[in-house]
Amino acid sequence: MIEEIIKQALQEDIGSGDITTEAIVPDSEIICGKFLAKDSGVISGLDIAKKVFKQLDTNIKFNALFSDGASVPGGQVLASIEGNGRAILAGERVALNFLQRMSGIATATRKYVDAAKGTKAVILDTRKTAPGMRILDKKAVRDGGGQNHRFGLYDMFLIKDNHIAAAGSLKNAINLAKKSNGKNLLIEVEVENLDQLKEALFLGVDRIMLDNMETAQIRQAVEITNGRVPLEASGNVNLETIARIAQTGVDYISAGSLTHSVRALDISLEIINQKNND
Repeated sequence: MIEEIIKQALQEDIGSGDITTEAIVPDSEIICGKFLAKDSGVISGLDIAKKVFKQLDTNIKFNALFSDGASVPGGQVLASIEGNGRAILAGERVALNFLQRMSGIATATRKYVDAAKGTKAVILDTRKTAPGMRILDKKAVRDGGGQNHRFGLYDMFLIKDNHIAAAGSLKNAINLAKKSNGKNLLIEVEVENLDQLKEALFLGVDRIMLDNMETAQIRQAVEITNGRVPLEASGNVNLETIARIAQTGVDYISAGSLTHSVRALDISLEIINQKNND
């Protein structure tokens, strides 16, 4: 799946050819460069960047100086690269797009994880990912110290308000999910108030999502549940609220902002010298 994502990204960018590079750089030109982090942050996607260049030329040498998940200061060299100049320049933007976005996600995730330290709350992502790039977005969350929620609609039941409306009641929705759960997948239900919470506890589900509840309500939900079912807080989660939510005693906190509105980490590729093979 990752190789296909890279292939499509390269085709989108290069198309019939990198006309600027082909006009200026001889096809035999060997260049060297370095990837530089201009911002401080958590790195993710160095392995993906390497795969980008390897799809263009298997002889390119890409040497990562850090592992994904490492925290680096601004000004740090992340990797070196050497090889055919045309291939390197053609792959530069695609490699940086992956590396910058993934590092931005990992950096944001680490901030949320750090803010929840001292509590039992696990930081989760959501399905609010870039279309076609979910596997990479979710990898970046893991590199930042978070965990992945369900990957898609097929690997976990998540009964939301529209499902409840379609089924006619919370009880009907849960019973229908249980009836069709031949693979014994986890069943989670979203509740909007404490009455729904109590009903979900009685009906027996694997996890309960507290949707857009105020901190005081979340704390009440934790007291009512008393450890019987894992609780996930979701909605209105940001760096200003994460610590208060985590301190309520919930087991999980999911944040769509980790992936849907990420700020890319500023990373550049700088050519440091060139070697002409002619």
